[in-house]
Amino acid sequence: MQTLSLVPQNVHEVAVEGRRMLLHVPTTSLFEMDEVSGAVLDLFRHNGAVSPATVSKAFGASYRPDDVADVISSFVDLDIVRDAREPERADKPLPVEDFPLSTIVLNVNTGCNLSCTYCYKEDLTAPAKGERMEFETAVKSFELLLKQAKDRNRVNLVFFGGEPLSNMPLIRQMVDYAEARGREVGKTIDFSVTTNATLLTEELVDWLDAHRFAITISMDGPKALHDRNRVTVSGKGTYDTVAKKARMLLSRYRSRPVGARVTLTRGVTDVIAIHEHLRDELGFFEVGFSPATSGAVSAFNLTDEELASVFADMKVLGERYVEAAIAGRNIGFSNMHQLMTDLAEGTRKAIPCGAGMGMLAVDKEGDLHLCHRFTGSKMPTFGNVDTGLDEDRLGAFVEKAQDKTGRGCATCRIRSICAGGCYHESYARYEDPLHPVYHYCELMRDWVDFGISAYTRINTHNPAFFKRHLEPRRAAP
Repeated sequence: MQTLSLVPQNVHEVAVEGRRMLLHVPTTSLFEMDEVSGAVLDLFRHNGAVSPATVSKAFGASYRPDDVADVISSFVDLDIVRDAREPERADKPLPVEDFPLSTIVLNVNTGCNLSCTYCYKEDLTAPAKGERMEFETAVKSFELLLKQAKDRNRVNLVFFGGEPLSNMPLIRQMVDYAEARGREVGKTIDFSVTTNATLLTEELVDWLDAHRFAITISMDGPKALHDRNRVTVSGKGTYDTVAKKARMLLSRYRSRPVGARVTLTRGVTDVIAIHEHLRDELGFFEVGFSPATSGAVSAFNLTDEELASVFADMKVLGERYVEAAIAGRNIGFSNMHQLMTDLAEGTRKAIPCGAGMGMLAVDKEGDLHLCHRFTGSKMPTFGNVDTGLDEDRLGAFVEKAQDKTGRGCATCRIRSICAGGCYHESYARYEDPLHPVYHYCELMRDWVDFGISAYTRINTHNPAFFKRHLEPRRAAP
């Protein structure tokens, strides 16, 4: 054994119920350390460099030499320790030569019948001025998806807006077209829509049900909270209408679980009350929370104090999630579900999300955007459905996104889960989609530590929860 030193950015420890859990940062793999591995890690932490003589002196007859050697060998293999003479390594961006899309998002109408005060959409218009996507553009978008997803068995067609249900003629046309093309090429086509629910009717709900849409309803909680920001063009609150439509939807929709998406803004931060109302009173299957910190209208962005309070409440709700999971129940907290999935699967992200790689969004002109949040923005696009995907430009962007040199992300312990944060949030806040969202960092690190504890406790007391509740969620058709 040569002299070795610790690579601190590759290892993180979390104590859980007296157990020492080791997070292998590059792969998001979790290990429970036994007495020997814990002692070896402590030795490396307390010494700048560890030689064979140092190991012999530290452990003597305390542990079998072979056991210590096995642990050190495993640490070397995981790059937790390395040759002390070796210079620092910088992760090299992987060259991007393929864009295997699984999802295309169609911005079917810029018009919306609501005027939510915090809306981030830069191309949003009033209903009368809505600019609708043409069928020809939608077809070309879908054909681009099929071309890029040639090796995938299933793809997802997402309808977005504005309010997407305000362009139902196009949606109906595209569902018919996509299902027929799917049969021709042997692919399963999934459909998704995010809607404010105001335009839902029983007939429309039954049609969506027949085509197995994944439906997400934008709703911000009880009446007093929802009506603060989610208002009509004339400024009238929409809770009564949305709640009535949501109850109707939930009473008759059978093909897939329906989730609610909550935008947390200044003054709308009561995570516990919102979850209880949407999940327990209205009956949504899952509720997910999206804190607004970089919206165009700063008056609606959460303050630092509010953001900290939101994360504190999410941990309280997370504890309820853990208690329920140990008892075999799922309380439908999607932020927690996602974190558990990341830890269960050993998520290893080089970029923050699938934007640009697994997903692209298309505007009414056929221009290709990183995701639906960028349509209408000044962010450069990456080709057009008429001329094709600009692979050189998109590849250069994705490779640059991987390069964390000179950023705090390079040595961050959650870099394989966060990977720098949402492109659009960075763009809105810093006018640079690749700028790390530093205002989130400490809160996100604490949230992941909480998740490690939660995952360990659930896995200890009821490991069957993950198979029953996480795997079906990932594999839902």
